[in-house]
Amino acid sequence: MVEAVNKKVGSKHPDSYREAAGKTFLVQLGIVFLFVLSGFFAFANEEVAVDSAATHTEATEEHAEKSEKFSPGKLIIGHIADAHDWHIYGSEEHPVSIPLPIIIYNKDKGFTSFMSSRFEHGHATYEGYKLEEGKIISEEGSAFYDFSITKNVLAIFIAAGLMLFIFIGVAKTYARTPDQAPSGFQNAIEPMILFVRDDIAKSAIGEKHYAKFMPYLLTIFFFIWISNIMGLIPVFPGGANVTGNIAVPLVLATCTLLITLFYGNKNYWTHILAMPGVPKAILIILTPLEVLGIFLKPFVLMIRLFANIMAGHIVVLVFFCLIFVAGAASTGAGFGAAVPAIAFTIFINGIELLVGFLQAFVFTFLSAVYFGMATAEPEHH
Repeated sequence: MVEAVNKKVGSKHPDSYREAAGKTFLVQLGIVFLFVLSGFFAFANEEVAVDSAATHTEATEEHAEKSEKFSPGKLIIGHIADAHDWHIYGSEEHPVSIPLPIIIYNKDKGFTSFMSSRFEHGHATYEGYKLEEGKIISEEGSAFYDFSITKNVLAIFIAAGLMLFIFIGVAKTYARTPDQAPSGFQNAIEPMILFVRDDIAKSAIGEKHYAKFMPYLLTIFFFIWISNIMGLIPVFPGGANVTGNIAVPLVLATCTLLITLFYGNKNYWTHILAMPGVPKAILIILTPLEVLGIFLKPFVLMIRLFANIMAGHIVVLVFFCLIFVAGAASTGAGFGAAVPAIAFTIFINGIELLVGFLQAFVFTFLSAVYFGMATAEPEHH
């Protein structure tokens, strides 16, 4: 699709749009697989057996005491954390949510699969497993692997589906009408593709090497942008905090690191391991710092995306919780706090829509900068 757009606007790289769409499709599938794999193992558990009857009684009494008082921290953590169901609305005691598949592998029992509704929101056990503080634990204390489809994993599938719909749909439109000006949805997507190509890839990598990185850059840009929007807009109640989950930025940053290392040329590694013109005594200090910088760059990418998206969700929820905190004091205070709290919530939510785009741009642009450093040709004077 990228090359189809290139051909449309007169680029010097008029390769087949089908080949480009296929490359983008494979990149998307590979990254989604890594996302899902990281989500699975993030929920792997190994617990020690406990006295279930006594623990359940104590937990029930403690829950009854805590449920009488509104806890903003608990509400915020519950909304930004991953979960085994997709919460729509309702209180903790009577929630309305969409159950998600539970898939567990135990060496003794093999694979076990059922819907998360069997746990009754943490109040019941099923097949020897129970849900406690958002995590599945074994009552027998046996080790197992959790391959469940959590809320974040489902959101990743949705984002991947939207991306495939966008890329394949636009590529087919170019194939049907290669000589016509873009219109409709194609007209809305083409400027974004050209933006990634001209303002990110070409400017950071250069005309010579940018084309081979375009499928990856388009994938991460659209994935981060779509995921950020999905976590904010009202169409997705209790929206998943995908990029605010550290595992997702970690996978993205790791992909950027591996691509940088794979395409690093001789000039790149020479400047890392033995920078030309630097005395050998200085290289003893400089070379370890340069090697450390290889890993610090993607680490900063990961933290920047994670921290910005997580902080945005927390700020929005804090303003929303002010209504209930004031309402706990009196009904009048609750209504009085509702108007400014809702106004600030809408304002911050609007800013977060902009931040979601900016974070997609920053992550993609810095990745392109690292690729440009790895493929830069030596200067000859």
